[in-house]
Amino acid sequence: MRLLVTGGAGFIGANFVQQTVREHPDVQVTVLDALTYAGDEASLAPVADAVAFVQGDIADAEVVDRLVGAADAVVHFAAESHNDNSLHDPWPFVRTNVIGTFTLLEAVRRHGVRYHHISTDEVYGDLELDDPAKFTPETPYNPSSPYSSTKASSDLLVRAWVRSFGVQATISNCSNNYGPYQHVEKFIPRQITNLVDGVRPKLYGTGQNVRDWIHVEDHNTAVWAIVERGRIGETYLIGADGEVDNKTVVETLLELMGQPSDAYDLVSDRPGHDLRYAIDATRLREELGWAPRYSSFRDGLAATVDWYRANEAWWRPRKEATEARYAELGR
Repeated sequence: MRLLVTGGAGFIGANFVQQTVREHPDVQVTVLDALTYAGDEASLAPVADAVAFVQGDIADAEVVDRLVGAADAVVHFAAESHNDNSLHDPWPFVRTNVIGTFTLLEAVRRHGVRYHHISTDEVYGDLELDDPAKFTPETPYNPSSPYSSTKASSDLLVRAWVRSFGVQATISNCSNNYGPYQHVEKFIPRQITNLVDGVRPKLYGTGQNVRDWIHVEDHNTAVWAIVERGRIGETYLIGADGEVDNKTVVETLLELMGQPSDAYDLVSDRPGHDLRYAIDATRLREELGWAPRYSSFRDGLAATVDWYRANEAWWRPRKEATEARYAELGR
């Protein structure tokens, strides 16, 4: 298989590329990435000799058409994905998440190429903290931010291109990923790297907001299951039953890093902060036979802490600018 991976130098994409090289040696991988602040070729260093890298924009129709025309399948990770950034400036989210996805869909339509679309559970909005329900593929979309609304828009484009033009596509909506190579602006790596630097973690609001966490390696094995065995036109939710509130995440990190579990500070909540996400991955598990490798969130978190401690050279260059940005936002 000749596989084009968009956003393959970002967090989830780089892990997917590395995992593909390790576990699917017969696959020829080409990465297309714009190398915005969240993408870094260094994240592909362990497999640099085994993949072809192209720096480019998924909204550039000429580049996209050339690369899609040389591929058998596309896995589309590329996205602007930080909620705080989307509140500050929504336009990059519209350009990448909506226009970029449209550009890819038109290219796979012209060339008859298999397409898998990576999305987020945030398109469904949020759930009440005491609600026993979970998101399913039938849950109505109810996005609450420029980020989640542009991802919802891209999902709907994929569904329309399947129905209107017969594009061979699948969609996955995943819960919150964590693991190696995640940008230090994100919740878990920010807290880990702050603790490495002796800085107390910060929690939005009261820390009661719940996220459904999944290790990035588990997410990517699920993506491969969908690419290989998923039904065309179907949506699969990817989750590992990892519901944990933010307060517990921070307290667990403090314990893993040898600090008192209450050594954190509360800061004002961010606008439109979703309360709770929870994934029902029944279709993925029963139809495709997928199961996570990390059955314990604590085990996955401990492995992530170890990775950031061992790879300071990767994250240190990003840390100062990230914290300066958060200081501007008062967070």
